[in-house]
Amino acid sequence: MRYILLFFVMLISNLAIAQNSDINNFLVKESLLKNSKLAIIAADSLAQPLEKINGIYTFSVSGFTQALTFNDGVAILPLQIDKSTFIYIKHQNDEGTHSKLIYVYKKEGSLNPFTISRIFLIIIPLVIIFLVFAFKKFIYIGIILLIVFMYFNLSNGLDISTFFETTFDYLRNLI
Repeated sequence: MRYILLFFVMLISNLAIAQNSDINNFLVKESLLKNSKLAIIAADSLAQPLEKINGIYTFSVSGFTQALTFNDGVAILPLQIDKSTFIYIKHQNDEGTHSKLIYVYKKEGSLNPFTISRIFLIIIPLVIIFLVFAFKKFIYIGIILLIVFMYFNLSNGLDISTFFETTFDYLRNLI
């Protein structure tokens, strides 16, 4: 009887330790099944996968809350990707908010996720606006470039609210 009780205590404590593991960094890769789905891999600060992460964690994927089940540090997003798009993935825990802006390029059935540095979302419009104010002759070219930049973002799933959310999350983490 003592051994059975000891076994259950060890089993429960092992599950509790696994559930208390926080995800403070993650990687986004194409699922190994090549089924137009993305895999989120829990990682440490050096981008090394953490295989000890198991359980259900809540992520926000482009504004939609998803409860993802991690098995050995890997969870599969249930959403299939039809075309190239931006995806904003955010996870919040006791350590803070951890988020990434991903551009998923779909070509011939394979997905290539690229992490976008959010500083570019700030720098590109500021450089265009600076050039417009510095050289009045380029005002029409600057307006056209800003419209093209915003159209590219909007047509690939990065709407205005997500644009500002990613920017403010980035600036908040800098402080």
